[in-house]
Amino acid sequence: MSKPQPLNHTREQITALDNDLLALLAKRRELSLDVARSKEVDVRPIRDTKREKELLARLVKQGREKGLDAHYVISLYQSIIEDSVLNQQAFLHGRANPDTQKPQYTAAYLGAKGSYSYLAATRYCARRQVDMQEFGCQSFDAIIQAVESGQADYGFLPIENTSSGSINEVYDVLQHTSLAIVGETTIEVEHCLLVQSGSNINHIKTVYAHPQPISQCSRYLGLHGQLKLEYCASSAEAMEKVKQSKTADVAAIGSAEGGSLYQLEAIEKGLANQKINQSRFIVVAQKSVDVPEQLPAKSTLIMATGQKPGALVDALSVLKAHNLNMSKLESRPIAGTPWEEMFYLDIEANLSSSSMTAALKELEKITRFIKVLGCYPSESVKPTHLDHQQLMLGSTSEQPERLATTENSQPLRYSKAYKTTHTLIKCGQLEFNAEQPGAIIQIQLPIEPNVFEQQVKTLKESGFQAVLLRGLHLQQDVENALVQFKKSLDHFNLACIIVIEYGSDLTLAAHYGDILFLDGAQMFNQSLLTQLGTLLLPVIVERNHMANTEALLTASNTVLSQGNQQVILCESGINMNTGINMNNSEHISLDLAGLVSLKNATHLPVITNPCYAVEMTQINTYIPAIKNLRADGLVLHLSQSTQAINPDEVSQLNDILRSLYH
Repeated sequence: MSKPQPLNHTREQITALDNDLLALLAKRRELSLDVARSKEVDVRPIRDTKREKELLARLVKQGREKGLDAHYVISLYQSIIEDSVLNQQAFLHGRANPDTQKPQYTAAYLGAKGSYSYLAATRYCARRQVDMQEFGCQSFDAIIQAVESGQADYGFLPIENTSSGSINEVYDVLQHTSLAIVGETTIEVEHCLLVQSGSNINHIKTVYAHPQPISQCSRYLGLHGQLKLEYCASSAEAMEKVKQSKTADVAAIGSAEGGSLYQLEAIEKGLANQKINQSRFIVVAQKSVDVPEQLPAKSTLIMATGQKPGALVDALSVLKAHNLNMSKLESRPIAGTPWEEMFYLDIEANLSSSSMTAALKELEKITRFIKVLGCYPSESVKPTHLDHQQLMLGSTSEQPERLATTENSQPLRYSKAYKTTHTLIKCGQLEFNAEQPGAIIQIQLPIEPNVFEQQVKTLKESGFQAVLLRGLHLQQDVENALVQFKKSLDHFNLACIIVIEYGSDLTLAAHYGDILFLDGAQMFNQSLLTQLGTLLLPVIVERNHMANTEALLTASNTVLSQGNQQVILCESGINMNTGINMNNSEHISLDLAGLVSLKNATHLPVITNPCYAVEMTQINTYIPAIKNLRADGLVLHLSQSTQAINPDEVSQLNDILRSLYH
């Protein structure tokens, strides 16, 4: 065996390559701005997804030839494409609004240097290649006042977090300001436990933090119940308190990047309840901005519908009629008007578009209050995905365009051309029907049979019609446990749905399940799809988070072609992670557009599972949209499956089902 070269020499080579890569990435970014200049002249859309797919397919093929994994190549280039898209958008948006362009912005944000709001403002300004004049504020109202008075050009307000949900205080201040929303930005939030040098977790007695990080890290803090919590106005204030402290028994929750500005060390990382923790900020200014038509735009508005039955559904139907996708719906109480609410909507459309203009005119006629808060470029860059065939072959040029027909021009079995009537599937009291959507609750195994029976009784009383069991491989003595689980479910007349996560799950699942649920990770498993097609049981096929809706329909067609016509599709969201962190983590976003696409394309029932993308406390805000888009069922999940359901969760589930059925 030959002796390897010295480690230092290898590291020097890697460093040289890294420098070359950074130089090439910088050059690529410059060229992407040349593309933006061309699109400004030709007025072409900012994104060409067909070309992006061709690019990814070619790179996957070339990467394989060099020994690189396809998903590694895709993850890397999705990040590069996102950077290119956002920089082109920033460039074209600036060109369309020359009066806003200047070498320095004064940015008002919550807290002091190092807070998450500060990091969001820094990122926003850096992308626009302008200097940032810092303007720290102690409250959201102070941010609004700074911009309204002209002391700041822009205000940065956190609007939602993937872990703790919407930030209600910000929605409330938006009701009473004349400022316009002119932009948005999203940052990764990795909460760390920050201390002075030399301290460790055993020393800590007091933790300083803003209420939002405390909420987002509740599980970690629950495991360290001895810690005293001190609330601060911002993460920056929390870090400053630790820096000024003369003892080693205090800590702050904040980012490692922010902590470094206060000479603090991160002794614990990843404190947030959710693995992926992101915060979205809106940017407000005195004047609204113009969004060029080739940029993906988002319009935010508030409206009050009144208290008559079906008023909200009528308003949402206007959006559907004009083919407008609502990406967020939030409700807040109207001050001084008990039991009435103001609704905030994010709509993926340019305010100047004909469809949006027409929809607003109709909404003005049926609402008692409506106001546009702003139209701005959307920074939600959906990653381009390759379907299974493209991943296998690595070239789109080898794939003919796939339509909802077979090679002999016969309609595919899932299509409405093949069957014009909606397929109705019923199992006991569970019916997949848009008029009365099925309610399914997921329970994660392992679980003790006696605890399971207690939970099933509570779930039955709440109004669920089926229980979905996930994690067969985790359950000890699984077959005997399934016998007892099935007995409990039959006693309460609940359908038994079993998730197939591995091929080895199929035999037991088919024997004890009333319905089988193919996990999204197995959606491309042709062998499993074929076997499911030979069974007489209904089959739910879940969308893979990296797949498009066409791939899900293709998977369903495999099952249908084997004879099983009882197929249900499950829209569970799409992975929005573009590989920026290079940690192979997922950020699942609820794909309401995917639900619309599936309902338009197929006669099969389509259910939705928002649990990957939405916290349980926030699901209720999506129910009106899910109902309005005519989902045939809803999947929810228990946060804790090893013990009896706590009253708070029972109350949450009851509220969700009330919204679903009323």
